[in-house]
Parts: sequence; structure tokens; C-alpha cells
Amino acid sequence: MFTCRLLSNQQAAIFLQRPADAYCNVMATPLSDNPFAILTFIAAPAVFTNASSVLALGTGNRLARVVDRTRQIAREIHGAQPGDATAQMWVSHLSRMEKRGGLLVRAMSFFYGAVGAFAGASLISILGAALAESPYRLPFELVAGTGVVAGGAGFVGLVVGCVLLVTETRLALSIIVEEAELAKTWLK
Repeated sequence: MFTCRLLSNQQAAIFLQRPADAYCNVMATPLSDNPFAILTFIAAPAVFTNASSVLALGTGNRLARVVDRTRQIAREIHGAQPGDATAQMWVSHLSRMEKRGGLLVRAMSFFYGAVGAFAGASLISILGAALAESPYRLPFELVAGTGVVAGGAGFVGLVVGCVLLVTETRLALSIIVEEAELAKTWLK
């Protein structure tokens, strides 16, 4: 909130002699005047924490499905005849399943990192809200900066994890397409 008043000629002359006496300053609205400000500082990281947690849980389930499918493909390879074209496809799928597993583990690591960063940002925001009314600006600015960095790190982790999930999904789709083509040949 800006508060300025017009200066008379006499006051303008004083201002030119002593600029520190000017009555034009910037006032920040105290957080106590706006209850939604503190709620926003805490709720936004909490919502992102929840999103990261749900994505981590879903990624864990996807990883379990990859492990199950890898074991099934290993059994198919074990029972296949050497030199069989189907066996070669299963070996190719096994290699892709390894890649999928690696992508999912990396995505889960980013999601868990995001959960930690967003939880940290929430706690730092509470501390920052407590320091906002303090006359000491440096601790508040340090805490606010740390909160922004923690929230930014969480956001980056969330985005990178999602990109890894999309990559893994595309890899899974390529496997499904090949298996569908194989299944179509069995009907002929």
C-alpha cells in the first residue's frame, strides 16, 4: 500500500534540503489484516505435497506391475524354443521392462523429493508468517527466500517426475502394440 501526500512549496524546499524528512513511503499490508495470506502460504505447498504423494503412490503401483510383468516375460523366455521369433520379441520386451523400471524408480525418487521439499516449504512458510511482523527484516527475508527455494525445488521435482512417467507410459504403449501384433498373428 502506498501512502504519499502532496508537498507544499515550503515542504518541497525542506525536502530538497533534507530528503529523509519526505513523507512518501511504502507500507506493506500486515499479514494479520489478510487471513488468507497465511492460509495461502501454507495451503499451496500442502496441495502440492498431496499431489506429489498421490503420484508417488501411483508410481509405486506401476513399478509393482512392471516387476510382475518382467517375471512373466522371464518365464515366457525360459519356456521358449531357441531361435524362435517370439522368444526374440520377449527378450526385446524384457529390455524395455528394465528401462520402464528404471524410469519409474527415478520418477518415484523425484516425487518423494518433491514431497519433502513441499513439506519443508510449508513449515518454512509458518516460520515466515511468524517472522513477518518482526522488526528484523533479515531473518524474515532469509526464511522467505528459503521457502521459495524449497517450493521451487518441489515443483521442479514434480514436473520432472511427471515427464518421466509420460516417457514410461509411451514405452509401455510400444510394448502393448508389439504384443497386440503378435496376438493377431496367432489368430491366422
